Amino acid sequence: MIRFAPHEIAEREEDALSETAKGSGQRLANAAARGVASFARAVRGPYYAVQAMGVRAPERLYVAPQDIRTADPTVADEIYAGYFSFDGKVVETNGRSPFSIAPPSVAWRRSLAGFSWLRHLRAADRALARANARALVDEFLRTRTDFIDDPAYEPRIVARRTLSFLAQSPILLEGADQDFYERFMRALARNIRFLLRAMGSERRASDRLLCAVALAAFGVCADAGRKFEMRATALLDAELFRQILPDGGHIGRNPETPVDLLLDLLPLRQAYAARGRRPPERLTASIAAMISFLRVLKHGDGSLALFNGMGQAPPDRLATILAHADASGAPILDAPHSGYRRLQAGAAAVVVDAGAPPPPVFSSAAHAGCLSFEFSIGAERIVVNCGAPPTGSDALRRVARSTAAHSTLVVEDRSSCRIEARPGRGRPEERIVAGPVQVKAARRSTDTSHELELSHDGYARELGLLHERRLALAHDGSQLLGDDRLIALRHGARAENFVLRFHLHPNVQASAAGKRKVLLRSLGVDLVFEANADVSVEESVFFAGPATARKSAQIVVDGRGVKDAHLRWSFSRVEEG
Repeated sequence: MIRFAPHEIAEREEDALSETAKGSGQRLANAAARGVASFARAVRGPYYAVQAMGVRAPERLYVAPQDIRTADPTVADEIYAGYFSFDGKVVETNGRSPFSIAPPSVAWRRSLAGFSWLRHLRAADRALARANARALVDEFLRTRTDFIDDPAYEPRIVARRTLSFLAQSPILLEGADQDFYERFMRALARNIRFLLRAMGSERRASDRLLCAVALAAFGVCADAGRKFEMRATALLDAELFRQILPDGGHIGRNPETPVDLLLDLLPLRQAYAARGRRPPERLTASIAAMISFLRVLKHGDGSLALFNGMGQAPPDRLATILAHADASGAPILDAPHSGYRRLQAGAAAVVVDAGAPPPPVFSSAAHAGCLSFEFSIGAERIVVNCGAPPTGSDALRRVARSTAAHSTLVVEDRSSCRIEARPGRGRPEERIVAGPVQVKAARRSTDTSHELELSHDGYARELGLLHERRLALAHDGSQLLGDDRLIALRHGARAENFVLRFHLHPNVQASAAGKRKVLLRSLGVDLVFEANADVSVEESVFFAGPATARKSAQIVVDGRGVKDAHLRWSFSRVEEG
């Protein structure tokens, strides 16, 4: 029998095509790569299925990972009263089990079945809240729903539920009767068997890292046996190697992913220490790298720049991470493997997307925002991207992923990436199937400014055009200068219709002051925007609001008729009065 280690099997499927296709004989190489990937899929499923068969219900839990997410004790009172509020939807149960009610949305069902809300009941620190938590978990374990494609049994939701059960096990098991204790342990074992099988199936690749975190947490917290613990640790190590880039970004390029991972990995590291176990080789290094990465994308108000699926993320989550980790020292300015660059001067910060799209299997949340940027001064965010809607229709999500929803150049009303639905079981994933291949970024400093020279070829294939962008931030942060140009890559290529878009944060008020000037006023900052072409102020939308999308404005610079397709613009700070 041919044997593959878990990390070898996991890495072959998506890496084979890109690695084998290099060099001569493209068609033959692609065929060989598909064969390797197909073989890897064939052997991976049975491997994990066999591993799952050996998992038995544990007799005890040795440690419980600390849940470091912010908790609100008042939510415990709402839950006790029968109100379950998740993802913008509120359900009143009227004495019924929330798990047997038809969910108002898929996102609501996912949040309910993930059980992260148990932390609120634990924070209440009352016997009634603990009893309610145990009763609700028991209802879930006993309820059998008939929902089609129930999201409660998606791999990432089962992983989240497993981590929640482990973290809240002290309030669930303290004072529990033997029947509940055994049901709870059997449920954990079922989850682990499910997650092992999911690791070997045709699931979203991005789910595998969270599944691996849950498997490792079970291995170190439960009496699962030393052999299982070592295998789960090795599996997590392999997924960290595969998905966390050297600069700390995730391979899918979504800034929110490291935030979510760190809220689970930091407690997991503590659990390994509490058991006196050796953690995965890459765990500590990955945690440190991810924290550095987040500081590259952090604005002065504590929020993260809105790139590639990043939406509303409460600032307290990032503050919690930084409070539980060593985040001393000056922030780094470049995350080249993840494709992000930062300019910093005085109170001003500019964050730029300077990376190519992620591999297709990790691109279901990625946006067509190459060379877009965000600009903030202190705690005031000025230029932003529209961000990702927290919930809502597929149509809104498609709009948010388009190039026009980003602060960059848009040519012929097209996006720099092509996004298509990938058919398959259940809801199809919309992945990036084409986009920029060559994205360049160079940093330099002059006597007056810090500069980034950037380019991408996302419009080269269809329009024969290269987008070049130069950003220069004055040493004192008082002015941001920009220079955008379209370069013809083949004879006859030219841009007839192109515009620059600068989406403004909802707190920024904009008013035109002539054909080529706009006055901007935020809560504590006044600026003037100027360009070498006609400028207008139009409506926009900010999808990353705390509750729902918010109206905002955008500055639009019309490039039609501009000589050499060369646009120059600036944001200059104006002293009050």
